Amino acid sequence: MNITVVKPPYGGTISAIASKSHAHRALIAAALADAETVIACGEINEDIQATVRCLQALGAKIRYDGAAFAVSPIPMPVKKDKCALDCGESGSTLRFMLPVACTLGARASFIMRARLPRRPLSPLYEELAAHGCALSPQGTSPLDVTGQLTGGAYTIAGNVSSQYITGLLLALPLLKEDSRIDVTGRLESRPYVDITLKTLSDFGIEITQHGDSFLIPGGQRYGSPGKLTVEGDWSNAACWLALGAIGPQPVTVNGLDPESPQGDKAFMEFLARFGAKIETGATGITASGGNLRGINADVRLCPDLTPMIAAVALKADGRTRIQNAGRLRLKECDRLRAITDTLRAFGARITETPDGLTIDGGTPLHGGRVSSEDDHRIVMMAAVASALCKGPASIERADAVNKSYPRFFDDFQTLGGEVREEQP
Repeated sequence: MNITVVKPPYGGTISAIASKSHAHRALIAAALADAETVIACGEINEDIQATVRCLQALGAKIRYDGAAFAVSPIPMPVKKDKCALDCGESGSTLRFMLPVACTLGARASFIMRARLPRRPLSPLYEELAAHGCALSPQGTSPLDVTGQLTGGAYTIAGNVSSQYITGLLLALPLLKEDSRIDVTGRLESRPYVDITLKTLSDFGIEITQHGDSFLIPGGQRYGSPGKLTVEGDWSNAACWLALGAIGPQPVTVNGLDPESPQGDKAFMEFLARFGAKIETGATGITASGGNLRGINADVRLCPDLTPMIAAVALKADGRTRIQNAGRLRLKECDRLRAITDTLRAFGARITETPDGLTIDGGTPLHGGRVSSEDDHRIVMMAAVASALCKGPASIERADAVNKSYPRFFDDFQTLGGEVREEQP
């Protein structure tokens, strides 16, 4: 599906969708628990559906009624028949479920689609192999796994993906032996690990941290909290807060928790540094414009904010430098290159660096036709940037947005935008 923005949105109020990051973790914990868990979650997307499919393949019973999941846990011991776990394009699903399947001793075949087989699995892959599991070669789909994971010491570099650490934190408490995860180098995207630790605590799992190590007692069992609610998603709410900062009218996003462990709530701080006005009300966060100026943005802890920071930088006077975003080259596409190509096609002055971007703001944008590169965050960035374009902005393969935000263009139109859908 191709989308042309006929008229950009002008502002208003929108409700945050459910956090994909929180939903993944809550669903997996519920499937490992001792009783049924009801998880309130108003929206689902392709990535969440991938995690549900994988848990169901392992034996969990999961029902969704449009407002909540009812999760009956995986029967233990897990069935020994070979099962196919279809991860779709979800890197989170693969990296979380791989250690879980190994801990359960499942004979699993992980199916990966699009660019996912080419995304890195090291050093998680090697650590699983060193602790009792046999895996088919990296880069192949399906990825077959057999064996029984054992406890002990695991070493994970902190600068590749925090998802490796999350996967192990979810899995290792179920083993008989105690385990330890030693993180080497700086742990990037630490807030995502904090989301994991909060979810584990909700299910009664005890993890302690000493310096750069996580200590995981063995022999634990997930205890269902009965009911829980998935938080509002800060990552996708950043789209609308960015629109409020660069558009003609304020935008309010309801349903966000300012105390959330989600790292992408840092977008409020970035917007304030740009010079936008941020107000925290009883029910929502409101962003509105101001005399925007360029900033230096270190996104080491929140790389997924890079596209929206770039969109705001287009209107800010002076130069914006985005740094420590090199891991974006390993996403659904080389996201740094895709951001550069997309915004340059609209008329922006933007330069790609090895680990970031340099943007000279204040240049009039003319619009144009761009490719999503099948990356949901490129679709959303292009749509938000259309607010600054004098002419129409067309986005090819805009249905990539379904990966994380299927109702994105509905909300876009709720805020006053108009789009025309075209079949490719």
